[in-house]
Amino acid sequence: MKFEAPLIKGRFVKRYKRFFADVILENGEIVVAHCANSGSMLAVKPEGATVWISPANNPKRKLQYTWEIIQIEGHNVGINTAHPNRIVAEAIAAGEIAELTGYEMQRREVKYGKNSRIDIILESEGKPPCYVEVKNVTMKRDLTAEGKAEFPDSVTTRGAKHLVELADMVAQGHRAVMFYLVQRDDCPSFSVAGDIDPGYEAGLAVALKAGVEVVCYQCRVSPEEISITGPLPMDLLS
Repeated sequence: MKFEAPLIKGRFVKRYKRFFADVILENGEIVVAHCANSGSMLAVKPEGATVWISPANNPKRKLQYTWEIIQIEGHNVGINTAHPNRIVAEAIAAGEIAELTGYEMQRREVKYGKNSRIDIILESEGKPPCYVEVKNVTMKRDLTAEGKAEFPDSVTTRGAKHLVELADMVAQGHRAVMFYLVQRDDCPSFSVAGDIDPGYEAGLAVALKAGVEVVCYQCRVSPEEISITGPLPMDLLS
């Protein structure tokens, strides 16, 4: 996924009211950027860190900037949760996700389950549809070389609900995939943060037993584009 306009570099000041972030630009101006991330953003909001924001293409929008990237220990992390579905969809279309090749058609944001929408559904004549739920991963609490990427960074009842609905799709004879997209390239593996949300960890265990598949890929993040680089090993149930 390429950014549509050049990103603007600055320094992170603070995040507040969940969806607002103050950023100091290189010219000293302080602007308010939209923070498109509803999680806690644990470990990815240190004061003074280098960030990149995108300008709005609508001059009437209330906030004229969106926070896109933060740099942690020299590594760029994509924090905008509006992007993962597009990143994964483009990678599937390009044949870059080995587990999700061989489908003729791809649709996004399709209604399913109990008042939900699946992020991506893959279809092909003669085979069951494949339901793909995408989760954005930014958290790395251990910043050493061995530190894992982790999800979730806060309790997510919505995420647990999605696991149940994916399992329901398997029970109906479909294929269901939980896709974790790690928007950073400094993690050797991925695991579930059961200490933060034990309910989600338990829900994932149930979903796995029900036949839900799990894949995890990491990204290279730059101010020009975010691209999937390859799969990460997973330590799902410690």
